[in-house]
Amino acid sequence: MKKLWLVLMITVVAVGCGAPKQDSGTSGGTAPETAAKAADDELVIAVVPKGLAHQFWLTVKAGAEAAGAEFGAEILWQGPAKETEVDKQINIIEDMIGRNVDAIVMAACDENALVDVIQEAIDAGIPVVTIDSGVQSDIPVSFVATDNIEGAKAAARELARLVGEEGNVGLVPFVKGAATSEMREQGFKEGIQEFPNIELVSVLYSESDAAKGMAVTEDMMTSHPDLKGVFAASEPTAVGVAQAVSAAGKAGQVKVVGFDASDQEIEDLKKGIIQALVVQNPYRMGYEGVKAAIDHLAGKEVPKRVDTGVVVVTIDNFESPEIQKILYPLKDPNG
Repeated sequence: MKKLWLVLMITVVAVGCGAPKQDSGTSGGTAPETAAKAADDELVIAVVPKGLAHQFWLTVKAGAEAAGAEFGAEILWQGPAKETEVDKQINIIEDMIGRNVDAIVMAACDENALVDVIQEAIDAGIPVVTIDSGVQSDIPVSFVATDNIEGAKAAARELARLVGEEGNVGLVPFVKGAATSEMREQGFKEGIQEFPNIELVSVLYSESDAAKGMAVTEDMMTSHPDLKGVFAASEPTAVGVAQAVSAAGKAGQVKVVGFDASDQEIEDLKKGIIQALVVQNPYRMGYEGVKAAIDHLAGKEVPKRVDTGVVVVTIDNFESPEIQKILYPLKDPNG
């Protein structure tokens, strides 16, 4: 009914005013169709990631588009260039509300700052599903993500094993205030407390930037020359931490556990600069997020929380078929 009403309104304007042209421009996403698009039955779902630069989000996009193709929905993919650009993400979501999309699937740059604009969408009759990074509210239809606290606890236990359950370690989260970063910081701190002979001596933030991650890790190693290990809580963070450890000639000496599995992280794992990766399933996040939105629009019951799981990858289990499928979800098994 929403789309039919939009078509009728535009028809009236076209008869009375000569149908002015609509602006179909966008940045970082698929251009919207004009009013004629609203006449068909295809759902239009906006998918708004936290950023566009990292491989993680490209895999989320592939999963979202796979669900769109399977269930007959058009996916509008648009997000801020950087995960710290909260205001830009808010503007994108407001734009999607203005376009009257059928649903919004999004990963929040900030767990508090995005609540109001999500409420705006709900008030406009547009359901919202959060993926990867949620908000401090229960208004989204569903939250599809890794259990980041448990994932970070797994990282803490793996790092403890690598350092012999004793010594000083550091933690490099990414963006303070981002729900994902906060949960991984919490989980790691809780996990490392299980080992009384390990002390967490430093917590510094990378701002989801590899260069900043490298710089803060250099500072950490300078301040704590006896540092035995570091948990890097995201893809760009892990890349930066690995660069710092390698440049200092401490590869293998300072143990590194990273989060996610970009090509560079996998290469660093093979080289022995990173010893373990806590790997999510971003493809499933994108797919399940879009599916949850479509199911909700169809009147089906949707779980309030969907855990997409993690696995700890080391060089020892790297070649197993199960791990290879998680690391390379877009790879053609027959190729």
